[in-house]
Amino acid sequence: MPHRPRIPSPGRRTVLRGSLLVPAAALPTAAGAAPALALAGRPEATWGVQVGSVTASSALVWVRSDRPARMLVETASTESFRRARRWYGPLIGPGSDFTGTTPLYGLPAGEQVHYRVTLADPRDPRRTGKPVYGTFRTAPARRRDGVRFLWSGDIAGQGWGINPDIGGYRVYEEMRRLDPDFFLCSGDTVYADGPLRPSVTLPDGRVWRNVMTEEKAKVAETLDECRGNFRYNLLDDNVRRFNAQVPSVVQWDDHEVRNNWYPGQILDDDRYTEKNVDILAARSARAFHEYFPVSTPYGSYGSSSRRSRMYRTVHHGPLLDVFVLDMRSYRNRNSPNRQADDTTGILGAEQLSWLKRSLAQSRAVWKVIAADMPLGLVVPDGATDFEAVAQGDPGAPLGRELQIAELLRFIKHRKVTGTLWLTADVHYTSAQHYAPERAAFKDFAPFWEFVSGPLAAGGFPANALDGTFGPDRVFVRAPDRANVSPMESPQFFGEVEIDGDSAELTVRLRAEGGAVLFSKVLRPGRVGQ
Repeated sequence: MPHRPRIPSPGRRTVLRGSLLVPAAALPTAAGAAPALALAGRPEATWGVQVGSVTASSALVWVRSDRPARMLVETASTESFRRARRWYGPLIGPGSDFTGTTPLYGLPAGEQVHYRVTLADPRDPRRTGKPVYGTFRTAPARRRDGVRFLWSGDIAGQGWGINPDIGGYRVYEEMRRLDPDFFLCSGDTVYADGPLRPSVTLPDGRVWRNVMTEEKAKVAETLDECRGNFRYNLLDDNVRRFNAQVPSVVQWDDHEVRNNWYPGQILDDDRYTEKNVDILAARSARAFHEYFPVSTPYGSYGSSSRRSRMYRTVHHGPLLDVFVLDMRSYRNRNSPNRQADDTTGILGAEQLSWLKRSLAQSRAVWKVIAADMPLGLVVPDGATDFEAVAQGDPGAPLGRELQIAELLRFIKHRKVTGTLWLTADVHYTSAQHYAPERAAFKDFAPFWEFVSGPLAAGGFPANALDGTFGPDRVFVRAPDRANVSPMESPQFFGEVEIDGDSAELTVRLRAEGGAVLFSKVLRPGRVGQ
């Protein structure tokens, strides 16, 4: 894509200012994860900055303070910040765990934006902390500019947290150097149900060491424990550098709350004193909205107004729309998943209607359906129940498959072109092609589903395929045993690049260390591929 200049990383001047590199000593330790509300000194933003909800003309900037503060943002077209614009943000305090966001409007399309966040003492605006710097690109207005983004998920799971001996979450630095337009995090952004231990002995005798915090020593039940899980990943230098350069599009799945949860579930788990999963989900949803720059509003989880809605459309120029799904909050209970009539499914009726309507209205060349769970991979929940869409019966659609069949039929009959599915969840990487000639259900157009992950969690063997929608596993790379640590197996992420001239879309499945494991080029303007 030769038409738009790219920067491989923030410039030397920015780094020398200390914008992206926060000394580890400046960050809270296990005993000091909450802000130290000292009266002396100036407000500090040692947790870095993030940007989300980026469009061709707007964005949302995030920061966290160590005490009550007023958030100020300045933007400019260069690192010198000549002719900077100033944006007055909110007063941030304990009600949001000292996090805050400031919306930016009227930005130039398809351009690099430099920004700096300053925190001011609310009682004395002249007392300000050290600015924290970042940069991002707005979405393009012209088709010829092209788009490139990364996706993955599953962070700090299965007992594998930030290991200082191997440089922490190294894969984030590798992704940052690719300088994508944005990063799609496909769920399991934290493992609120996955406590860490200080050390774990690996099968080969090596010892894995975890950075520990108080909140990561037990399952998260309270709001503060949920917040501590979202803070944990920000202790990593690589994550903070990445966040300061790459905008995010974030969705959630189960581990933000508890493994394989569904609405209305009452837990039978001795680790929890709070057994009502809806209460746990409400606390996690609040922390999620506090710790990520997402534009969807937070409200009462599960209320009829659905103000805590996670699903949304991200418009990224003429070439790309991303439909971010929530396959967790509206699903029915996990079961054998073989019912002959299922109107709730995994999306809920309201979300399914939104998705069909949004796909039909989209004028983007490519329509990425960002799913937090795979379609044709069998994901069990215990001995008899199932967690995702498929249940292993290769015949006609049953259970949650009925809702997906309805969606796929709609895409075909409405001639919605350029759809593909991206997901994570299963902790390996693969590419599946779905085609009606191989399927029990045939009223749909062929499509691709690409899987990538984890980013910082245990690796697992490949799941079985369900033949209902005719998947063919064209590529897979997975460990041969369960819960392989990041010291034993590379982490995985995917890359999507849309060429501005031809509008061809290339998917690359990547492994930590730089290897491209699989690549597929898709041509635009087709209902099925």
